[in-house]
Amino acid sequence: MDELLDSWDFTCSDLRNAMPENSKSKRRYQRIPTPKGLWVAWQHNNSQDVSRVRDLNLGGLFVATASAPPEGSIVQILLSVPEGEIRSQAVVRNVTPGEGMGVEFKGLSPQDADRLERLVTRLLRANSGDSG
Repeated sequence: MDELLDSWDFTCSDLRNAMPENSKSKRRYQRIPTPKGLWVAWQHNNSQDVSRVRDLNLGGLFVATASAPPEGSIVQILLSVPEGEIRSQAVVRNVTPGEGMGVEFKGLSPQDADRLERLVTRLLRANSGDSG
């Protein structure tokens, strides 16, 4: 099994098809755990913060924060990653008190969507143990 994973070239199209159709989750994309050094700058109204990204996917991310705005709020996000800066508006879809918030990307530019796809592909490869 490990050999199969090592030889498989993960792509974002693989990720789009990774969730079973009958999944209990409404999530369109599987969550990808992130390295501890992945942070997001985010803003809601006049409040700004920098928080750790616990996991992400092509649809959004989970922001670890004790001060999440309410569900339905619009936040501005900025990820600065090797693939480049990724900026987007996002909608707070769920809040876990004391842990953080799940946000859904809204209005990603084509350039930011491309950077996000490259980031996701890199994280998938890293999580599979593929160094190349």
